[in-house]
Amino acid sequence: MASTPRGRVAVIGAGPAGMATALSVHQAGHDVVLLERYPQARPAGNILNLWPPPIKALGLMGVDIDDLGSPCHTEFRNIAGRRRVAVHLPEDVVRDYGGGFIGLLRPALYERLLAALPPGVLQVNRRVERLEQDQDGVRLHLADGEIHECDVVVGADGIDSLVRRTLWGDAPKREHNLHIFGGFVLDADVPAQPGLCILTHSRTTQGAWTSIRHKGRDGFQWWVLTAHDARREFTGDLHATATGLAHGFPSPLPELIAATDPDDVQRWLLRDRKPLKQWSKGRATIVGDAAHPTSPYAAYGAGMATEDGYFLGRRLAGVDLRDHTAVRGALQAFETPRKPHTARQSQQAFVLGKVFHHAPPPLRIVRDLILDRTPLLQKAVGEASPAEIVKQIAEIDTAEHAFRAALGRAAG
Repeated sequence: MASTPRGRVAVIGAGPAGMATALSVHQAGHDVVLLERYPQARPAGNILNLWPPPIKALGLMGVDIDDLGSPCHTEFRNIAGRRRVAVHLPEDVVRDYGGGFIGLLRPALYERLLAALPPGVLQVNRRVERLEQDQDGVRLHLADGEIHECDVVVGADGIDSLVRRTLWGDAPKREHNLHIFGGFVLDADVPAQPGLCILTHSRTTQGAWTSIRHKGRDGFQWWVLTAHDARREFTGDLHATATGLAHGFPSPLPELIAATDPDDVQRWLLRDRKPLKQWSKGRATIVGDAAHPTSPYAAYGAGMATEDGYFLGRRLAGVDLRDHTAVRGALQAFETPRKPHTARQSQQAFVLGKVFHHAPPPLRIVRDLILDRTPLLQKAVGEASPAEIVKQIAEIDTAEHAFRAALGRAAG
């Protein structure tokens, strides 16, 4: 039996989704090029958490996950310290994947992904201005006038994705009218307990901190999140504003912010897009924030992006990418199980932002009584989210088994 011919895949955007896609497609036996518009693949933030499924996927794609982050157990608390949620994962998951999740800095993930990419895959200063496709292939028109031809194109180009816009038209972003300030500190003498992630809510603000590991060093990351009219320009001092928002929160949050170098504080607005009913069209698909931009309330944006890339590459194993029908079938098989999972995460994050930061003042007391005295939040976050994580691990196991079988068949 003849082996499956190598196909040509172009991935636009070298964030976690793009790099993971390139790695998985390469493992599937196809030629892949990763086109990045900037002079280098650069992280768009500082702080980061990763749950077990993306950690598992990273390891399977050949990324070094040893000592990547600090294992953490997560709790939600009220401003008085009362526990509302404890996120419990099965003991074997905690054992195998380094805790409920790991806390790390985003540049460390980029470095590990970049180190795993085969030589020549990443091409920088390669801005794609438009694309067109037909049954025979895809043509990418670059800013320098070159036309790059491929069999499949993957848009990993973020919330303002050119590929998404080309396939499905433009649509307004959904403003959460929230903003977040985040920072980190390494090797600091602060009264914070390693191995924890504590998310505390006052009537209007979330203040959180978690352990991190960064290049062999221990530390902590923190963030404060509150309502902000997205139409209003922010002109304040980042460190001072974060300090003010954390006033009255339990230790060690104020101490962590005080110990943080102001240059290590960032701010960003929270916005997303409503879930799409369809991601793929013809020979093109989208992954990561291009498909499902997600609020940090999910703590799963980079993780889901990584998972997308992993699953897409696995679906393309053994597929003759010259065959338009086969490509369409593979892309549909990729997105069908991903859409409900990613939509659930992004929608839950949007709703939690509304509940905690946009409730009318008279309802805040009622809300807090319900969250303090009933298991509502524990069931929605502490139990449903771990169940989804376990499900994703199982889906990776299934995908890996099918992937190995497909590679065997493709080799003839």
